[in-house]
Amino acid sequence: MKKWIAASMLALVATTASPVRAVDLDAYVKRDSFTDIKISPNGDYYAATVLLEDRTALVVLNRETLEVTGNFTLERNTHVIGFQWVSPERLVISTAQKFGLLAQPLPDGNLYAINADGSRAEILAGQSVASPGPGTTIKPKKVEPVQAYLVDDLPAEDKFVVVSITPFNQDPFTRADRMDVFTGRRIQLAAAPVRNARMTTDNAGEVRFAIGADVDNALKLYYRAKAGADWELIRDEDVNPLIERPVGFSADDNVAYFIAERSQGPDAIVAYDVGKWDAPREVARDASVDPDHLIYRNNTHQPVGVMFMGGTPRTAFFDPESSEARLYKSLEAAFPGQAVSVTSTTDDNRLVLVAVWSDTSPGDYFLFDTVAKKANHVVSRAQWIDPDAMARMRSVTIPARDGLPLQAYLTVPAGSDGKSLPTIVLPHGGPYGIRDYWTFQPEVQMLADAGYAVLQVNFRGSGGFGKAFKQAGARQWGKAMQDDLTDATRWAIEQGHADPARICLYGASYGAYASLMGVAKEPSLYRCAAGYVGVYDLPAMQKQDARDSSSLGNWSKDWVGDVDTLGDVSPNRFAERIKVPVFLAAGGEDEVAPVTHTEMMERALKQAGVPVESLYYRDEGHGFYKEEHRREFYTRLLAFFARSLGGEVATTGSTQQGAAGN
Repeated sequence: MKKWIAASMLALVATTASPVRAVDLDAYVKRDSFTDIKISPNGDYYAATVLLEDRTALVVLNRETLEVTGNFTLERNTHVIGFQWVSPERLVISTAQKFGLLAQPLPDGNLYAINADGSRAEILAGQSVASPGPGTTIKPKKVEPVQAYLVDDLPAEDKFVVVSITPFNQDPFTRADRMDVFTGRRIQLAAAPVRNARMTTDNAGEVRFAIGADVDNALKLYYRAKAGADWELIRDEDVNPLIERPVGFSADDNVAYFIAERSQGPDAIVAYDVGKWDAPREVARDASVDPDHLIYRNNTHQPVGVMFMGGTPRTAFFDPESSEARLYKSLEAAFPGQAVSVTSTTDDNRLVLVAVWSDTSPGDYFLFDTVAKKANHVVSRAQWIDPDAMARMRSVTIPARDGLPLQAYLTVPAGSDGKSLPTIVLPHGGPYGIRDYWTFQPEVQMLADAGYAVLQVNFRGSGGFGKAFKQAGARQWGKAMQDDLTDATRWAIEQGHADPARICLYGASYGAYASLMGVAKEPSLYRCAAGYVGVYDLPAMQKQDARDSSSLGNWSKDWVGDVDTLGDVSPNRFAERIKVPVFLAAGGEDEVAPVTHTEMMERALKQAGVPVESLYYRDEGHGFYKEEHRREFYTRLLAFFARSLGGEVATTGSTQQGAAGN
């Protein structure tokens, strides 16, 4: 221990004394100006979500002057996660609770509405109808403990939408209601025949499909021919494990489109003539990745194309000669090397709001006039970022030891030859159904700015590569999923990208688990490990899942494993195998990965004599949210890496410590 401390001090002095440029964290911890923007149906307004320190607000701006005409914000930790123009003057808003930067927003089931001029703010449905709405002057509605979500904005209507209504209980049944967006008054349209259901409407706003699962987590898909008709079971995961999920209809509602799982390889988009469920037609499929999101014809439920997020994003259209295909082709030609997505369009199809982004750019919004054939810049998400100074992401394919191809991203510092670099292996969270993408990632850019190569691996179990690839990760915590990271690390060494003496593991949530498990399983491969808001004791995690709900408990057994075997792949129980320095960070309010996991991991490391640093903020959750806390975290993280790998430290950083830490 004393030798390690002395060596660390010498390395720190050497790093501080060297004439290298340190990392300015400002660009990487500052929040984007906007997160999502949509143009109103008549083109008079923009609506945009704005991320504040502890909440996400919605603002409405006059398109010509960019002056704010209305705004919507709620209490701390309450976020606008979705909004939709339902008429030229009115928006419906979905909200969520979110604790910490990395936490997935947890929808709270509340639906609100507001006019473009800021008037007539109303809560329409949801659990908060019992009060005026926190921090607002919103009028209360009928008290009903339910979750409400927008299903169909009914483009032909200005006053009504279709919403799903779900009671607050374990594994509930859902109904679909037609709702007045001014009064919140609802009329029931359909009741789902299966629990935990999501419903799909046709172009007339009629509910035609319901897909859900009971506590056994086996998906079932039901269809009905028209309003009031009986539900017909057409797909059952217990009978055929390859499920199909409805995504829309043709303009005449005679053809239904689905995302269809395949036994091998990625999912496909298929079409069925309605009622003929044994005769699918494949209309789009990528060789490597699943459909990421559908492209719809304006003001319809008709999918016309799809975006695939492989090495770099690409679009494909069912009819290459359609107006949508031609529009995307012209936009992609105008912004080479970048991804393009239409966020919204005016009713007359003249004005199109376009998001453009890349691996080196957080993104810009342009307004494209389809008649004048001219695009004007509207706003940048993060205007302080210089794309020319950022590091490029390169998509690579890495063979796992059993031959399974793993898609990964390698980012090397700008101007580097990519050889013999100190390297951070950065496993993503999740792990199931989550994946890394080719996109701008502030954390990756910060690490590259500090002089590190960054390797992000879509290990087995990740989403986006087909059902078989995801299933290959089942019950593989600490096993094959971990081996994928090891194989990717060795690949980076063999290819000459990584200096074998200077490699660290670092991740958040599941990525934190994989980082600590990695140095326990491969003690000579890595020089250090950092875990951020991680889980480290799998029996404790699974017991909590079972307490939360029956379906979650069953899922955890199916995907993570039997509780009596999970101690064998819990890093806090193998701390004596870890031979390298460790840095841990956690939030006291974390409900996803409770802080007790980090505390157990820290105690185990100290008992084993492993050098460990920690940072706790008792008022943070699953990821640090406050800018000063994130600045402190990254300042300490870079200093930690510098001592083991020799990279750069931060130029500035708060001296404030967490509620506990060393």
